[in-house]
Amino acid sequence: MSPKNSPVRIKDIALKAGVSTGTVDRVIHKRGRVAEDVRVKVLKIIDEMNYEPNLMARSLASKKTYNLAVLIPDHKIDSYWEAPKMGVEKAEHELRQFGIVVHQFVFNPNLVESFIEKANEITQSKPDGIFLSPIFYRETLPFFEKWKKQGIPFVLFNTQIGDYDPLTYIGQDSYQSGMLAAKLIHYGQPNPCSILIAHIDEEPGNAAHLLKKEQGFCNYFKGNDIDHQYKIVTTILNKLSASSFIKQLDEIIDSHPDLKSIFVTTSKAHQIANHLEQRHVTHIKIIGYDLLQKNLHYLNKGAISFLINQNPKGQGFWGINILTDFLVFRKEVPILKYLPLDIVTKENLNYYLED
Repeated sequence: MSPKNSPVRIKDIALKAGVSTGTVDRVIHKRGRVAEDVRVKVLKIIDEMNYEPNLMARSLASKKTYNLAVLIPDHKIDSYWEAPKMGVEKAEHELRQFGIVVHQFVFNPNLVESFIEKANEITQSKPDGIFLSPIFYRETLPFFEKWKKQGIPFVLFNTQIGDYDPLTYIGQDSYQSGMLAAKLIHYGQPNPCSILIAHIDEEPGNAAHLLKKEQGFCNYFKGNDIDHQYKIVTTILNKLSASSFIKQLDEIIDSHPDLKSIFVTTSKAHQIANHLEQRHVTHIKIIGYDLLQKNLHYLNKGAISFLINQNPKGQGFWGINILTDFLVFRKEVPILKYLPLDIVTKENLNYYLED
């Protein structure tokens, strides 16, 4: 028996159980065949002896390399994705000593063909784990099937799709964030008026998280039996065509003189704030997402009333950590890691900004 207060070893458990160290190892790591009565006996002794495997030391000694693939939109095209990219790189730097190597597969978020091309490259590379935001719902599903057949764990962030058994989803509860936005608007506009839900540069029919935000938003008014007091208008705006964006937005504003609030379901609230500023429209409140520099500019000016912070850098950081916990340290990981729904205003903004 090991001396008092010294770490319990597999050898100590095997001696007490009267079995081989190999049997104890199979029980601990849930692999190989072990008779049920032996398994129960070993687990009981493990619990009695408070055995804690030193997985960190083991991973350092093994010198095994774990190749993780990150499928992420190009932040040079959409600046929102710079933050999760930074989070991924921060995690990789901290976990490199445990054999973690991250390969980034960057695609154009405006081209579904680019997404498919990079997803195919990942499939062919056969990584140990995959981290991605499935912004193209329909096109992602076949890859989920392929990765499941290959036994490759995948972690989702930003967009939740639970039907295909991802290892974990990291991000906000999109439905609840939609309800939160509706509540903020209701408190700010207690009298009947028109409200616009604006999806910018994304097709909600192929973006599950946008649909959930819209559903949560509308259900807030239905659930409080006030939906008859508010006219909710939904539109898809495409900033890639500037003239179409302006024309469509102007038509909505002009045809709804009682429009008092706009809920932007993406990180591009600044684009609507900019247009309203150019039109000298000041009576319309805007609620959007994410602490992008352009959004912060209009938040500080008062053109944007609230931003819901999705912590994209944290999503990237925790995603790589969860894959590492699962692959390297063999830990049980949560199926869901919902992040807080932080409401950011110009008054509390400084508390959310990093140096």
